[in-house]
Amino acid sequence: MNFNKTTLPSGLRVLTIPMSGAESVTVTVWANVGSRYEEEQVAGISHFTEHIVFKGSKKYPTTKDLSSFVDSFGGEFNAGTTKEWTNFYIKSSKNHLEKAFDVLSDMILNPLIDKDELEKEKGVILEEKAMYEDTPTSDIGDVFEELIFQGNPLGRNIVGTEKAIKNITRNDFIEFRKKYYFPENLLITVAGGVTEKEAIDLVNKYFINLPENEPKENFPKFVAKQNEPWVKLKYKKIEQAHLILGFRGFKLGDQTRFAENILATILGKGMSSRLFIEVREKRGLAYSVHTSADHLIDTGYFSTYVGVDPKNAEEAIKIILEEHYAIKDKVKLIEVSEFQKAKEYLKGHIALSLEDTSAVNQFFGEKELLIESPQTPEEIFESLDKVTIDQVYDVAKQIFLKQNLNLSIIGPYNGQDKFKKILV
Repeated sequence: MNFNKTTLPSGLRVLTIPMSGAESVTVTVWANVGSRYEEEQVAGISHFTEHIVFKGSKKYPTTKDLSSFVDSFGGEFNAGTTKEWTNFYIKSSKNHLEKAFDVLSDMILNPLIDKDELEKEKGVILEEKAMYEDTPTSDIGDVFEELIFQGNPLGRNIVGTEKAIKNITRNDFIEFRKKYYFPENLLITVAGGVTEKEAIDLVNKYFINLPENEPKENFPKFVAKQNEPWVKLKYKKIEQAHLILGFRGFKLGDQTRFAENILATILGKGMSSRLFIEVREKRGLAYSVHTSADHLIDTGYFSTYVGVDPKNAEEAIKIILEEHYAIKDKVKLIEVSEFQKAKEYLKGHIALSLEDTSAVNQFFGEKELLIESPQTPEEIFESLDKVTIDQVYDVAKQIFLKQNLNLSIIGPYNGQDKFKKILV
C-alpha cells in the first residue's frame, strides 16, 4: 500500500492513498493542535472546536442541515481530538466524493459558531466529561496521565476543565482558529477508491480559501522529573478496581518502537500473552488485561491495564511487575517461537485494520502530521522482521526501571501506602 504526497503552494499537505477495488473513500482533515497546546483558561477548546463545527456552517446553517445532507448520500462523519491533533472526516461511496469535500470544507472553513448553540453545547460537553469520569475503564487512562505527566498540559483531560468550558467565548474560538487552522498546520488525507488527481483537484476547489499563515504557538515541552515510583489513587466505591501500571517510554518515531511493540505484545496483547495467561488463565484475577506502548512527540509510556476485584489488586500488581522484571533480568527467556508469534500478531493486526478507508487515513495521517515520515505497512513489516530478541531485552532494560514506574488506581481504597510499598 503506497501513498502520494503533495504540498500545495499555500503549504497545505495532501496525502492520497489509492486502494484498488475500494468502493468507499474517506476524506480526513487534520489540524496539528490538541489539548497540550491549550492555555489553562481555555482548556478543552480543541475538543470543543470538534463539537462546534457540527452545529452549523455557512452553507448548512444547522445541525439538521448538515446531517440531512450527509445522510442524503449515505455518508458518515465524525471527528476526534487527542493531546496533539484534531481531525474531522467523512466516509462515503466513491461516487459521492465531491459531496463529502463540499460539506466537510464548509464545516471546517465556515463554521457559524452561533452564541446560543455554543452555550447549549457547553452542557453537552460537561455531560460528556461526567460520563467518562463515571466510567472507570475510560477514566483510569486520564488518572494515569495526570500522574505521569503532572505539571504539564499533557496531564490534563482532553475534554478540559469545567471552569474553562463554562467560560469559553465565541471570540476564543475565533482567536484559536487563527492560531492553528492555517494551511501549513493542516493536512488532508484521502483514502479509498480515488486517484491522486481527483483528490488534488477537489482540494484545490474546496480548500482554496484557507486563511493566511499565523505564527503557531509552541507547546510546553515535557521534561520528566521523576526519580522514584509514583502512585495516584482515586477513591470510588465500585465493585471492581481499575488500575494502570506503567513505565516512561520512548517518543513518537523513535527506532526503538518496533522492539517496544514486540515487547508489549509478548507481555500483554492477545490471549496467549504472558500476562493474560498469568493473571487471567492461571489465577482468575481479571477478565481484561492489556499492555500497550503509547507515544507522543517528545515522550511516551509503556503500560498495562487490568480490572480486578478490589481484594486482589495487590496480587495482580505483584504479578504484573514480576513478569516485566522477568524479561528485563532474563529470568524468563523469550522463546524464538514466542518472539516470532509476537511479530506476526502485530503484522496481522495492522493488515486487518487497514481494510477500512478511515483506518488507512489514521494510519498514514498521524505520522505525517506529527513527524512527517509515514511508513507504508510493508516498510513497517520489514522493520519488525529486522528486530532481534536482544533488542527487545535492551528495550526492557531501558524502560523497566523503578524510578520510571507509575501506578494509577480507581477503587474503594482509603490510602495508597500499601500500593507504594509494592513498587519500591
